[in-house]
Amino acid sequence: MQHKESLSNFNLSILWFGAAISLAEILTGALIAPLGLSKGLLAILIGHVIGCAILLLAGQIGAKEQLPAIETTRISFGNLGAPFFAIINIIQLVGWTGVMIANGTATIASLTQLNTSIISILIAGLIALWIVIGFNKMKWLNLAAVLSLLVVSIILGVIAFGSHEIVIFSSTNFFSFGMAIELSIVMPLSWLPLISDYTMLSKSKKFGATSSAIGYFLGSTFMYVIGLGAALYAGTSDIAVILSTAGLPVIAMLIVILSTLTTTFLDVYSAAVSFNVLKKANTKLISLIICVLGAILAIMVPTSQYENFLYLIGSAFAPMFAVLLTDYFLLRKSKANATNGYLNLGIWAIGVIIYRFMMHIDTPIGNSLPTMLIIMVLMWGIHKLKLLSNYK
Repeated sequence: MQHKESLSNFNLSILWFGAAISLAEILTGALIAPLGLSKGLLAILIGHVIGCAILLLAGQIGAKEQLPAIETTRISFGNLGAPFFAIINIIQLVGWTGVMIANGTATIASLTQLNTSIISILIAGLIALWIVIGFNKMKWLNLAAVLSLLVVSIILGVIAFGSHEIVIFSSTNFFSFGMAIELSIVMPLSWLPLISDYTMLSKSKKFGATSSAIGYFLGSTFMYVIGLGAALYAGTSDIAVILSTAGLPVIAMLIVILSTLTTTFLDVYSAAVSFNVLKKANTKLISLIICVLGAILAIMVPTSQYENFLYLIGSAFAPMFAVLLTDYFLLRKSKANATNGYLNLGIWAIGVIIYRFMMHIDTPIGNSLPTMLIIMVLMWGIHKLKLLSNYK
């Protein structure tokens, strides 16, 4: 079945490159600054190779089966799991919408001294306008936004890396190489419940997911590096201070507004797609409601626990997609199997516990990959035992 609105490999790569050109990516790259430049760059590269490889596999399922991301969970969790993970994904995306609007608001407020509530409402209004017009009609505007963001980000990078004033980043908290890799993995992981919402619209089942993953890898790696260099230049991971130190108030406003629009649009749209798993509704209307909820969250709730929010995402979705990827690629299941729903949901719960436990262990490859490998081995072992039991 070919969808009426289809996306070329080029459009998908630009869409996901644009999703990565965001303030959130710069902020997360800045968090890695305590490692220094060389170790920080290595951690960013390793983490993104791992995270985007997983993102590619998830996107391939959506492209081949032509299903949105949450619908693909029926393969492993049946009719039981899909609504459960749809709710978790909606909560995550409302949170992301709030974080993006709040980050944009805080930065603009520090540069303009405008009232934060008014800024949040204005940003939400621009996102709502983007929703009403629709992405398909905004392809070229999205491309222009991505190119603009790319240019101004390069300027920020030239200022940061071209400066002889790079300082030693001081931090009171322990920060390891493994933690830096994990922060580089969890950002691609946060898109796992969304990527198939777009790869299912791909004109090419073979290369749609690959184009998406490559686009995201290039954009996200670049923005992380910009964040790392800018934080070392400014001596802080505070985005507002970084941009002010670089002397880019006007350009900073452009970065904040455009990046918030291009990234948050994907969040609210995919939240609406997940809502349709629970109950059929108008996608644009639900997207607008998610946008309003995100604005309220940005105004009412502080976002100082950004790093913990990323780890929470990892703990929920790394085990979930470990189960799905094992079922689809290793056990060759491509249709919903409700009889295994409870069992796989139990394995997912074990994965969440393992992930939270791994957070207290400093591994050189972060938390997500070890957790996913353990879950995949566990699922494979259970499958073999069931086959042996049936044979007997």
